[in-house]
Amino acid sequence: MALQSGKNRVTFKSFGVDLVGDLYLPEGFDENKKYKAIIGTSPFPQVKEQVPATYGPEMAARGFVYLGFDFLGMGESPALPGEYKKSRYMFRLIENTWDAVSYLTSLSFVDEVYGLGVCQGGSILASASVTDHRIKKIATVSGMMAADAFQWGDRNIVDQMIAGANASKQKMYETGEADYHWVNVIDDSMTEEEFVSTGTPMAADTYSYYGKDGFRGPDTVKNFTNDHIADQAMQSLISIGEHYADKITQPTLVIYSPSAPTAICSTNWIEKLTNNPEVLTFEEFSHVEFYFKPEAVKASTNAVAEFFNK
Repeated sequence: MALQSGKNRVTFKSFGVDLVGDLYLPEGFDENKKYKAIIGTSPFPQVKEQVPATYGPEMAARGFVYLGFDFLGMGESPALPGEYKKSRYMFRLIENTWDAVSYLTSLSFVDEVYGLGVCQGGSILASASVTDHRIKKIATVSGMMAADAFQWGDRNIVDQMIAGANASKQKMYETGEADYHWVNVIDDSMTEEEFVSTGTPMAADTYSYYGKDGFRGPDTVKNFTNDHIADQAMQSLISIGEHYADKITQPTLVIYSPSAPTAICSTNWIEKLTNNPEVLTFEEFSHVEFYFKPEAVKASTNAVAEFFNK
């Protein structure tokens, strides 16, 4: 297919099906030249029209090739035959990422491949990078790499999540039908006041992006909804990357906000790394503001571009 500067719709194989992605190419793109390429891994439960659609053009404007894509069963990417949409399982996300790297590496104009993970995308990228050394450098923004302390803080709540996920898994097995729920408590019809009143941590910050009146909520992004397959917790509670952090050899940049409740997911990971990571903090931004706030996105993408260009 003919590729051109800007956004290009592409597909690549993973688990035998075609995942759908957006390949962002720099201004003046020339397929006879060589470019540094970035695989972008997105927050849960996002589609490519959200954070990848923000970071893709920004990184292309800085001279990089950037691939954002819908993981298996998300957005425009199909589920496996006999399975269900919106089943974003961690183990498969890692393999999807490996296949995305294979796709980028196969392109004649790609020189090296780097990884840029935001929120849960940081955990996906960290896990994928442990044994995929085709990824030459990694950068994370508001990353959830070391998520155990954050996710398992209240064992009673965790046990409730697991019980619900187990029941959903059994229900789907017995009925053969998908079982969905509002995995982050927020539903597509809630007002900000209603969501904040639930007492959910980071409610206002979360709503600013995912709410029906949010920046990239269900009313503004095609193929996005806050509902999700209900057995999700059985895999999302397993934080793989942090337990292999000392095995990661690639140069690493960690960007986060010390004032965000999720900061511990970055700080605990930094402590486990043995590759002398670079760390950049921005007290003035929240966890979610790195998704879309212009000043936060500019700060993070400038830092990532400088790091990848070293």
